[in-house]
Amino acid sequence: MQLKRVVVTGLGALTPLGNTVDEYRDGLFNGESGSAAITKFDASGFKTQFACEVKYFNPNDHFDRRESRRMDTFSQYALVVAEQAVQDSGLISESLDVSRVGVVWGSGIGGIETFQQEVLGFAKNNNVPRFNPFFIPKMIADIASGNISIKYGFRGPNYSTISACASSTNSIIDAFNLIRLGKANAMIAGGSEAAVNESGIGGFNALQALSTRNDDPTTASRPFDKDRDGFVLGEGAGALILEEYEHAKARGATIYAEMVGGGMSADAHHLTAPHPEGLGAIRVMQEAIDDYSDITPEDIDYVNVHGTSTPLGDVAEVKAIKAVFGEHAYKLNISSTKSMTGHLLGAAGAVEAIAAILAVKYDTIPPTINHFTDDEEIDSKLNLTFNKAEKRPVKAALSNTFGFGGHNASVVFRKPD
Repeated sequence: MQLKRVVVTGLGALTPLGNTVDEYRDGLFNGESGSAAITKFDASGFKTQFACEVKYFNPNDHFDRRESRRMDTFSQYALVVAEQAVQDSGLISESLDVSRVGVVWGSGIGGIETFQQEVLGFAKNNNVPRFNPFFIPKMIADIASGNISIKYGFRGPNYSTISACASSTNSIIDAFNLIRLGKANAMIAGGSEAAVNESGIGGFNALQALSTRNDDPTTASRPFDKDRDGFVLGEGAGALILEEYEHAKARGATIYAEMVGGGMSADAHHLTAPHPEGLGAIRVMQEAIDDYSDITPEDIDYVNVHGTSTPLGDVAEVKAIKAVFGEHAYKLNISSTKSMTGHLLGAAGAVEAIAAILAVKYDTIPPTINHFTDDEEIDSKLNLTFNKAEKRPVKAALSNTFGFGGHNASVVFRKPD
């Protein structure tokens, strides 16, 4: 069986750097930080009092009051970026076969805000059970993909992927495979997360995973820096329209990039820590590159790393890159856009895949900001694109995401023919 080619024809983004793809792109290329003091709740009693929140988002701008009350914030984010991507792609038409269009959506946590509200309400009511009838439909992680398909009437494959911080990368890979196997003509793939609340901050604080640099939030996310002390929690969503190449060409669609590979692996090592030698990361990058016969490691010009700004993770990922790319590792540009967006958990893969696609489209590498001090454990000869975007030809880009539980996923995009 000859696999079909898959291209990206639409994008949507709602991020701590901006609420559209253009705003997100400008924030990335300008090296802006989305980190600031938390506004969603009183965080004064928490070890971490800052996050990368979505700014200026009002659900009433997108939904009527009744509709918005039936959705958790992560679902609202999902619908907003899906609409951006659908409109960007021009996919909807009278001739569109909706039975051949589907949705695969990722979220690592789903409706944690709803769960928190309902449990707190139960306790406040002296354990009298007065739960919202939409409690379960608002909370479950698969509801976002369901809401998107209902809105547009898409009757193709529809489900959600949950693999912690690799969730939305897995959604993109699954959508990619469904199209190239001929199961669909087009798919909406991506992810959303809205965990900047007491439970999210408190839970990750308990894990000692978050930066506690409360005196200077904008520089708290410091991938590869010697003084990094944990990640910064982010929120938001990203959506991609993936489409079979001939289907896209026949309707005259604008093509951002071609998706040419997806890899998946497991560390099989630890609940929250990466394998110290990056074995899972090595395998997943090799799988993504080997997934398409025309791509070799030497064709990759940019790697958007998982790069969370944690002491163990950054070192292991650099080791893995050197193992996969050999001498070509020193010709790559490498950067962590989490230095600007924070860590969007299950939505990270989608917004970072978009960053990789934008690098391919505009031949511009977004920087790793907030670098102050070299870490002797990280090879200083690598081009980690510190502090300033860099212009260069980008034929192909690879994006990594790694999740708690040892879940790894990588995707590769290249310039369209």
